[in-house]
Amino acid sequence: MSNHHAAASTDAPQDPVEAVVPLIPFVLPIVGGLLIFLLAFIAVTMA
Repeated sequence: MSNHHAAASTDAPQDPVEAVVPLIPFVLPIVGGLLIFLLAFIAVTMA
């Protein structure tokens, strides 16, 4: 009964944004690289 803060912190669900933020430094360059190659492929195909 003396520990009122433990129950409040365990009941709160984790925010989805806070779960994704640590992955941004890895995902952003990979997606950027794929986008560059996709646009280059489209440009070569249309030329």
